[in-house]
Amino acid sequence: MGNSYYIDEEVIANLKEDYLEARKLLDEDSKNDLETEPYKSKYAAMKKFKNMQNLLSNFVDNAQQETEVTAMLAVVYLNEGIIATDTEELKSGQDYLMNCINVLSKTEINAKSILPMLSALNQLGILWSKLDDTSKAKEYLERAEKQFKDYKSLKIKESPPVNMSTLFGIDDSNEPLATEIMEKLYTLTLYYLAQIYGNLGDLIKSSVYCHMTLRRQLEMNDFDSIDWALNCATLSQFFMEKEGFQQARHHLAAATHIVGKYEDTLKEMSSKELHNENEKEILDSKWENFRHRSADISRCWAKYGILLLSSSRDRLIEKNENVNDKFMPDSANMQADPKSDITQECLNNLKFYSIKNDIAHIANNIIDKYLLDFNDAKAVFLNVQKWLDDAKTFYTLENHASDYIQIIQDTSQLYKYLSFFEEDEDRQAKMHKRRIDLLESTIKELNERYYLNACRQIWMELGETYSEILDIKLDRLKDSDERPTPHILSKINHLAKSSIHNFDKFVESVKKDTKNDKFTDDLVRPTLCAYFHLGRLYNKFITPDKKLQVDNLKKSLDAYSYLVNYCEKDQKTAALMSEELNICKDFVKLLPVKMNKLTYEISRAS
Repeated sequence: MGNSYYIDEEVIANLKEDYLEARKLLDEDSKNDLETEPYKSKYAAMKKFKNMQNLLSNFVDNAQQETEVTAMLAVVYLNEGIIATDTEELKSGQDYLMNCINVLSKTEINAKSILPMLSALNQLGILWSKLDDTSKAKEYLERAEKQFKDYKSLKIKESPPVNMSTLFGIDDSNEPLATEIMEKLYTLTLYYLAQIYGNLGDLIKSSVYCHMTLRRQLEMNDFDSIDWALNCATLSQFFMEKEGFQQARHHLAAATHIVGKYEDTLKEMSSKELHNENEKEILDSKWENFRHRSADISRCWAKYGILLLSSSRDRLIEKNENVNDKFMPDSANMQADPKSDITQECLNNLKFYSIKNDIAHIANNIIDKYLLDFNDAKAVFLNVQKWLDDAKTFYTLENHASDYIQIIQDTSQLYKYLSFFEEDEDRQAKMHKRRIDLLESTIKELNERYYLNACRQIWMELGETYSEILDIKLDRLKDSDERPTPHILSKINHLAKSSIHNFDKFVESVKKDTKNDKFTDDLVRPTLCAYFHLGRLYNKFITPDKKLQVDNLKKSLDAYSYLVNYCEKDQKTAALMSEELNICKDFVKLLPVKMNKLTYEISRAS
């Protein structure tokens, strides 16, 4: 041990002074840097760390306090890496962070080295993510995850982590506990991994890591209520789209619970006397943010209900057509992906156990299983209707037109899906009529120029809705032995005209913006579907006037022919429209025969 020696007190004092000055430059002074010199304080801090690096490098290989010196040098490299990255010197940042890890890798991970190690690995994950090398980012973040788990299971009881500032002899009572910092660093690791797995296409694993992040924030009471609730509600959207209604409902209930607690806090703040205008403005801003995000969570709940209705409808249709007796589960639960290493058990346990009892009554307001009949569907319908009404208190037509329009369209879809579960045809027709009233009263308020996409969507939906009522009336007429009254015939023709009017409005708006009769990819299918509907609708008119019948058949033939001709010139579109195309081809052959027969009868009669 003859060559080993301690770092003398003077060097330690210099290190402590430099560290304190560098932290002050980074934590306080940098906030006041001028726009003309945005990195002035960071560059000054870098000089301090460079000085510390030079001092420590002389001791790192032969000091008796090797573990401590190594950890101190690693902290210096870590800070240099963060500064270099912040000042957009990514290559230097990478080098410093790798130095930090390499220095620490020489010894087994310990109480003094765990915090700089986790920090450096997280930073490298962020850095490689910025450089668009997701696999490299994943490698460092998964290493951070493993280091945390290993340390937690093996070391923490015998040696709890040490704060980085403590290494330099600084005892800051305001600094969080080292264990707390370590837990926060791990939460960040999980958060970054959630993004990385998402970027790599493993969406189920990404969602699990998002949940783990939210759960840890909740358990550590380290979160902003509105942000947490919004992230939780957003995650529910992924689950419900994967048929994970159990997981989605739990996350939405948690979001509602946290927002409710935040509202109580705001009410308490509002009940106290405010001392100045600034405090009042801050509180008003918080209330406005609360109203905004509460409306967003209501919309997420509404989407849950609409998707549950839609999925239940599709499942009942499939069950009815299921000739192979394929097993179809009653519970609506997200299934594990064989390509992901996330197990079914893990998916079934995505819960916030710390608030499970608090949120049970919220979750129980709505079912999380497939709906089987009208009573099931109506209970969901009433809940969704309430959530959409809640959302409209914030998203008004005057202040948030685009969102308001989407809420109206959601309401229309809600009636559409409920009508599937309704067996009485009159009540079905009334539900579709409610959709028409909603959509027509909304489109009257819209400027077509500014809200063209929304208008197009509404025209299509109105065309389809009038057509659905028409089909109900025609089916009833077909099943009836009685001769149709003039009123019924007039009603049928009015429905056909109204449907045609809306499809025509859609087609005209698209053609106005189309060059060379070639529709854009996003509009080709809806536009040709509109032509398909037009062909069908002109064939539905009921009139004793044979000349009018010929005119209607001609318009029907023109619409079908348009679709066939378009697809003949474009094979990609032909594949996209294969089902409709085959029907159109049949009508293009049949309709001229029908028209010739009618024309012959007209000429015979005259």
